[in-house]
Amino acid sequence: MHRLMLRLLPLVALALTASACGGNSDTTTTTPAPTTSATVTDTFTGTLLLNGAITHPFTVTGVGSVDALLTALTPDSAKPVGLSMGTWNGSICQILLANDASIQGSVVIGQAATSGNFCVRIYDASGTVAQPQTYTIEVTHQ
Repeated sequence: MHRLMLRLLPLVALALTASACGGNSDTTTTTPAPTTSATVTDTFTGTLLLNGAITHPFTVTGVGSVDALLTALTPDSAKPVGLSMGTWNGSICQILLANDASIQGSVVIGQAATSGNFCVRIYDASGTVAQPQTYTIEVTHQ
């Protein structure tokens, strides 16, 4: 019996080796890199008056950060105003984020979970804009 096993062992090894030969069964799956939208900067300018408010709508085409930066506020860059962001329905800005004490250099940072219509709003939050304030707001998004 022992001799029979010794004779069969090379045959079994040969059969296993032959069955392993054949075509290339390795497959390589390439996952495409996620597409990212280019960052867009919308620039809005205007003049804010006593007790006034101005809304600027914009469209976001990708998911990601949405930042509103008050880049210029003249003649008094230290006079606080309100700066807010929200969703735009075509006529109303539904405020989601607000900073009622924004000065030049202030940023409101949000996150868009989907593409859509959004808005940024600047306003005289406390009725202290005694003289007209010229402003520039830069909104960056996908």
